[in-house]
Amino acid sequence: MAELSRLRHSAAHILAQAVKRLYPSVKLGIGPAIEDGFYYDFYYPDGFTPDDLKRIEKEMHKIIRQNFPFERIEVSRSEAERILKEQGEEFKIELLRDIPEGEKISFYKDGEFIDLCRGPHVERTGDVKAVKLLSVAGAYWRGDETKPMLQRIYGTAFETEQELKNYLHLLEEAKRRDHRRLGRELGLFDFYDEIGPGLVLWHPKGALLRTMLEDYLKKEHLRRGYQLAVIPHIMKADIWKISGHYDYYRENMFMFEIEGKEYGIKPMNCPGHIMIYKSRIRSYRELPIRIFELGTVYRYERAGVLHGLLRVRGFTQDDAHIFCRPDQLEEEIGKVIDFVKDVLDVFGFDDVQMEVSTRPEKYIGSEENWEKATNALKMALENRGIPYDINPGDGAFYGPKIDVKLRDALKRSWQCATIQCDFSLPERFGLVYVDKDGRPKQPIMIHRVVLGSIERFIGTLIEHYAGAFPFWIAPEQIRVLSVSDKFISYAKEVVNRLLELGYRVGIDDGSDTLPKKIRIAEKEKIPYMVIVGEKEVKRGSVSIRERGKRDLGEMEFEGFLKLLEKNFVPR
Repeated sequence: MAELSRLRHSAAHILAQAVKRLYPSVKLGIGPAIEDGFYYDFYYPDGFTPDDLKRIEKEMHKIIRQNFPFERIEVSRSEAERILKEQGEEFKIELLRDIPEGEKISFYKDGEFIDLCRGPHVERTGDVKAVKLLSVAGAYWRGDETKPMLQRIYGTAFETEQELKNYLHLLEEAKRRDHRRLGRELGLFDFYDEIGPGLVLWHPKGALLRTMLEDYLKKEHLRRGYQLAVIPHIMKADIWKISGHYDYYRENMFMFEIEGKEYGIKPMNCPGHIMIYKSRIRSYRELPIRIFELGTVYRYERAGVLHGLLRVRGFTQDDAHIFCRPDQLEEEIGKVIDFVKDVLDVFGFDDVQMEVSTRPEKYIGSEENWEKATNALKMALENRGIPYDINPGDGAFYGPKIDVKLRDALKRSWQCATIQCDFSLPERFGLVYVDKDGRPKQPIMIHRVVLGSIERFIGTLIEHYAGAFPFWIAPEQIRVLSVSDKFISYAKEVVNRLLELGYRVGIDDGSDTLPKKIRIAEKEKIPYMVIVGEKEVKRGSVSIRERGKRDLGEMEFEGFLKLLEKNFVPR
């Protein structure tokens, strides 16, 4: 991976060289390698068009053919500043001033082009064999919306043309599966300017899909000893001050004033669940107490990062908080890990990765408690033989966490479950239980979600299945198609029998031809089509077509029911 990163960093350098050749007035920003490729930021008020990208890519291939050597040049700080001032690269001068005293300052040169850069690079421009520019987007300089807007050109590079071809095929497949497009086409959800950015409107089929997920989650939580709760969407600022959100998370909250008091729309559910725990004296015998809620929260995400269902401002979490004794902590974390793996398996995700995120720069609580909490998370994973990575400094401000990432059908990684271990909020809210010796003790709190954001998980599901959901969660499981108006009565009889058995059924009794009705049902990704015509009416049977143009032929109604039962996966 290190070699691929070096290759992509070199491709970013070649991109900058090509842009400067074609657009000499452009100012350079930064150009790092990233997970799937590279990008470079440019200050160019006119903006780049798709035709510009084609020209730039053509020029990059010319530079690659010229096979310039990459030459590292180390200079003094004053010499570096002189070079950059001569070039008029004010963004690079700002980067130079951020380099700590005593650190070596280097440029990389190939051909006529020289760029402030730490490196490393490949030996020659000709070593970059397979490169492709993908897109252009706006990006504020250094991610600060008060600073100039730059043009960010994205690209990718691989060691071989075949690897590049395979990657571009995956990109096309990802476009086909894009949940934003499929969400509209399948009538699941949409966003409207009149409502506001990042706020989802669920259409009937989408609301039904959500209901299937939520009903399943409620049943599974109750089966595992969780208690249900419902808390308000707004709370006085006082509660957010106690929790620390007011000081550490306020920039992401929607705050307002009413009757002279400041309130916040909840960005998280934990303070409400804490108050439920605190509502009466608790005994050590009651613990663990597991409080669950499908809780809707609101967070102010910047408009530039909003992305369909994957990043929104209002979303629902399958949120729970577990209050336990120290001797129960590791076991409870382990049970949550098992819960997560069981549920993801039901939805068809058997490839998951675990990541332990440690203490961030801004945090509450003692270092000793942070260490205890982090070790408890690690031990729960290690005792199950589950490998994990460390993500330094990415914990929540109140505790470390396990992040669970799943891989979809295209092997892309998606964040879902989170398990957070928290000694700090119980202390800040003065939570206690009466221990067996009659003395008050402080419980430990586990924050956890299994699917995470319901919105994000549905977006993941749509893309994983390309909208062709498993039978058990498909909003419309069966569509009955009448061959002509003469058979509508029998078609409705079939619909009613299926509805009575609890299936989600639609009917197409319009005037379209049967082939067109089938095409519509296929496009809408209905798992089963039940066709009724003259022979089916005479015999009291049905003819079945499975999604994907597989004709299962004529069968008795009872035979069709047995087929449906095999498709129903969860308990």
